[in-house]
Amino acid sequence: MLLRIDDVTKSYPGGRPVLRGVSLGLAAGETLALTGESGSGKSTLLHLAGALDSFDSGEITLDGQPYSGLDDAGRAALRRSRVALVFQQFNLIPSLTVAQNLTFHARLADRLDRGWVAALTDRLGLSDLVARYPEQLSGGQQQRVAIGRALAMRPALLLADEPTGNLDETASDAVMGLMLDLVRDSGAALFLVTHSERIAARLDRRAHLRGGLIA
Repeated sequence: MLLRIDDVTKSYPGGRPVLRGVSLGLAAGETLALTGESGSGKSTLLHLAGALDSFDSGEITLDGQPYSGLDDAGRAALRRSRVALVFQQFNLIPSLTVAQNLTFHARLADRLDRGWVAALTDRLGLSDLVARYPEQLSGGQQQRVAIGRALAMRPALLLADEPTGNLDETASDAVMGLMLDLVRDSGAALFLVTHSERIAARLDRRAHLRGGLIA
């Protein structure tokens, strides 16, 4: 199992519980959709899986490495080398071109494979846009750049939080199709949060979060 989430709890300041003992596993190369009502803790769980926040109890491991023993620097190193994230907000660097955004994560991880980046650029339909800046792109184009940037460093785990939530249905379906194809080609596992049953049905497996537990 690549990612293991074992009996994890998380409360917000003030003591309001969000996760009440969540257990979940994700195999290498598997795609998993996490669904649930707004406020059910989906994004919180995804952030914990990405070592973006700390949990109160339980354990999360990635490839056997426990998160509980990691300090801030250790969590940052994990995100830099093993985990990539795609959010609803594209989070591109506005001062960098498409080409520079695409290679940004791979350079940080010291894992730049120009052949793989070229293949990503072509398959994402970005070859004619590499000299442009994010503000010169449509929403769908920006999201394709964000997906390419995340996959360029060949992460073991790709985390995606409503990655097509800002797109219309046609653009959403096209971007999701590309992302799923490229995830499978890269060998990454995908853990995706979505409210869309249509999108969730396209992944290998789904889990539903209700009342801070996997239903």
